[in-house]
Amino acid sequence: MNADLSTARDVGLHLDPKYSSDGLITAVVTDFATGQVLMLAHMNAEALALTLETRVAHFWSRSRNSLWKKGETSGNVLAVEDIRIDCDQDAIWIIARAAGPACHTGETSCFYRRVTHEGLVRIETS
Repeated sequence: MNADLSTARDVGLHLDPKYSSDGLITAVVTDFATGQVLMLAHMNAEALALTLETRVAHFWSRSRNSLWKKGETSGNVLAVEDIRIDCDQDAIWIIARAAGPACHTGETSCFYRRVTHEGLVRIETS
């Protein structure tokens, strides 16, 4: 282990998220049963705290500039099974059970298109 890269944040057991200059941290959500990536969003400290407290995924909407509970209006909540943080604590991984489609388009996953040289190609998600 390189001592120069090993800080308390990197190897310790104290939660110390490294938020960006705008107060956000990237959050990736995967499906508990399949492991499929469902969505990518951002959290501020309040969203992370609410997610930890309620076990329902909360995020910060950059477009609306507000806190939001995933599925608040659609009913497609993300019930959190596990929350992990990467080594330098600048990204969150949420493992959840989705009550319905994770994507606002109605797709199971927000990642339903493949990027090719010719453009985007729709893929089937299960």
